[in-house]
Amino acid sequence: MGQKQHVVVVGAGYAGVTAALRVSRRHRVTLVDRKECFTERIRLHEMAAGRAGTPVVLRELVAGREINTVKAAVTSIDPGARTVLLDSGTTLTYDRLVYALGSSTDTTRVPGIGEHAYTLEQTQELSDRLSRGSGTVTVVGGGATGIELAAELAESADAWQVRLVTGSEPGNGLSTAGRTHVRNSLERLGVHLHSHTRVRAVHRGGLSTDHGELTGDVVVRAAAFTVPSLAAEAGLRVDERGRALVDTAMRSLSHPDLFVVGDAARVTVPGTGELRMACATAMPTGAHAAEAIDALAQGREPKPLRFHYLAQSISLGRHDGVIQPVRTDDSAHRLVITGRPAARINEWINRYTLASLHAERRRPGTYRWAKPLRPARSAAVPAASSRRA
Repeated sequence: MGQKQHVVVVGAGYAGVTAALRVSRRHRVTLVDRKECFTERIRLHEMAAGRAGTPVVLRELVAGREINTVKAAVTSIDPGARTVLLDSGTTLTYDRLVYALGSSTDTTRVPGIGEHAYTLEQTQELSDRLSRGSGTVTVVGGGATGIELAAELAESADAWQVRLVTGSEPGNGLSTAGRTHVRNSLERLGVHLHSHTRVRAVHRGGLSTDHGELTGDVVVRAAAFTVPSLAAEAGLRVDERGRALVDTAMRSLSHPDLFVVGDAARVTVPGTGELRMACATAMPTGAHAAEAIDALAQGREPKPLRFHYLAQSISLGRHDGVIQPVRTDDSAHRLVITGRPAARINEWINRYTLASLHAERRRPGTYRWAKPLRPARSAAVPAASSRRA
């Protein structure tokens, strides 16, 4: 069975909770997060539009497992001493550490974002602001997050005129049919599109772009994600974006007792490529790290991560959406599913994600993800652009 170990998991997002639940099958776990409730990031656009969901209390989400939840923020990590310092003054010691602090909206790239714009990390504040007035709300970002937010607000926030500003085309990674449907749906909802427009600064009255000034009452940044600096500060080997470099078992290349999962890791899978930041990649990396910890505790070398993409999913309000089937490397097929069928599939995916965590709590090891039919023969280690903090 192997030796029972104390595994500390920092960060209780999709990757961290998945890792904690699965590794609790054989080990004692401490799960650290600054919030008491689990954040369903894939539903934040709904919450911003005033659709109140049922809070998922973290303690209840892991109830029945040997997992101790600690509400605190991590201030530093000492990999040499195997300790984690919390803002409460508590020091945790560990046998294995799973670093799952995820990502957040980058507010440093554009002047004024931090002072004059909301982000999805401020969903409740944004929802409160929109409920108190009317005017123009400008969503900056043409990826899935920005598209979903703009569509949801246009459908639900009747008092607000919605504008979407993006540096390229909305849904640029979709097929031609997918991009066309996104544009047509946003226009049908009354969203004013400003494609191929780059934001230079945000100020109290709106924003400055390379095409001139856009006035507005509320600005929301829904693009460009960054990771915490804690990994670099702890001396982990990171890339130019601050993501920890890991091997195919999710072990830090510089500190093999420490595992990094989800958005905070730069993960390269042979045949698939570098994984993008997403719930769809966070949960598999979290589960795989737990399996690797089990293997090492039993004296076995962990198997390499196997993963491939199936589809991209974008909601366009409650009754419309896009399901974009993709190849193994996440490039789009020509086929696309749209309209109400896509909306139903998207809602099923959202429900399945949370249901998977509940199933993992009841029986760790039940969560599965898409894998290539045949394992890759070799694993490339991403080190060319690395630096040591």
